[in-house]
Amino acid sequence: MTAAAGSGHPGGSLSAVEILTTLYFGIMRHDPRNPRWPLRDRFILSKGHAAPALYAVLAEAGYFPTDLLMTLRKLGSPLQGHVSYNLDIGVEASSGSLGHGFSVGVGMALAGRLDGLDYRVYVLLGDGELDEGQVWEAALAAAHYRLDNLTAIVDANGIQNDDFVARTLNLEPLDAKWAAFGWRVFEVDGHNLAELARGLDAARNVRTRPSVVIARTVKGKGVSFMEHNPEFHGRAPRPDELERALQELAGEES
Repeated sequence: MTAAAGSGHPGGSLSAVEILTTLYFGIMRHDPRNPRWPLRDRFILSKGHAAPALYAVLAEAGYFPTDLLMTLRKLGSPLQGHVSYNLDIGVEASSGSLGHGFSVGVGMALAGRLDGLDYRVYVLLGDGELDEGQVWEAALAAAHYRLDNLTAIVDANGIQNDDFVARTLNLEPLDAKWAAFGWRVFEVDGHNLAELARGLDAARNVRTRPSVVIARTVKGKGVSFMEHNPEFHGRAPRPDELERALQELAGEES
């Protein structure tokens, strides 16, 4: 998708694939045939630049035909480079301005409580995104209101735009920071489906406070020249790189 578009964010999309797959095919309550169902669980991609991964999962789940995927970033396509609100294709909120989606998720969780609806809200953040002060304001608010219908997931791949997170603004110890803000913390291997399912299921059963799943991941997972490489935060593969990447990913699947 990013190769066809000539732009996009492959690294952070690949780090989130297993997280999104686990949510949509194992954890969340949703119905692609009824995307406006009031009791559906809500998912917000706060790290909105990882849109290709979300679109791929939404298509596989049945929200729209997979043929539409190759229109990524094209004029007139609903599949823009950062997700744009469109319930008909399963996108709950626009995001891309980092930190913004998390605040929206806190609002949705609070609204669900006020409306007496038992849906859950899941928000996926990038670890570089946690540099935003807005994230920690939202985290404080969620704990203050005891939003136990809210689960944050941190795609902790260790890289943000241009450099490694630890060199830009070190976040560790990340688990202790979230705990200090009043959240129940779970830490998992973000590429292990069983661990992700256990962590997200445990988070779903937390009461009286919000929960966060810190998913340790690899940016560019599955493509050797993209893994741990800040260059592929926001660069699409060239044709020769695309061919090699697809061969490597096919080998992993076999």
